[in-house]
Amino acid sequence: MRPQKIDDIKLLEGLMTTFRTKGYNGASLNDLANSSGLQKASLYHRFPGGKKDIGLAVLNFIEVWKEQNIVAVINNKDLKPDERLSTILKNISSIYENGECSCVMKAMSMGDGLELFGDELKFGAGIWLKTLTQLGLDFGFEQKIAEGKAMQTLVKIQGSLIVSKNLNNTQPFTMALNEIELLYTNI
Repeated sequence: MRPQKIDDIKLLEGLMTTFRTKGYNGASLNDLANSSGLQKASLYHRFPGGKKDIGLAVLNFIEVWKEQNIVAVINNKDLKPDERLSTILKNISSIYENGECSCVMKAMSMGDGLELFGDELKFGAGIWLKTLTQLGLDFGFEQKIAEGKAMQTLVKIQGSLIVSKNLNNTQPFTMALNEIELLYTNI
């Protein structure tokens, strides 16, 4: 067997970039092959189910990233809640390149994506909310207040990414991250 020419992380990052910029429906197999560095035949070899399998692989990649960079940090009781919050905000800023990138979850929920990936997208949002609620509880907020702060956090992140992209200005994203910090620390 020949060794793989492209490592899985680089492959999935390239595919994710294409979905972020073109959406699920707008991304052609040629676009995905070009961004992956693979020929279409090699792409089909790795993803026999075609574009849907590629979409599922990208969503799984995001879930693994979230588990390592959000969930594990929030669940790390060796860090104080404000340290965990600061770390996840830095990680969020990093994955979205300081607000330059669109959210792949948004891109995958447009057009046919929501029908194809609705369960995965709902699960992903649920993990965000559950984990951020735990952070709120660790800050000492009551359950309902922690849940509300979790929802506000998710809305601020997603909404600010859309506004930043529309204005071609990352300031709304930066402002949202600052507001999220205050949401938890301004008691």
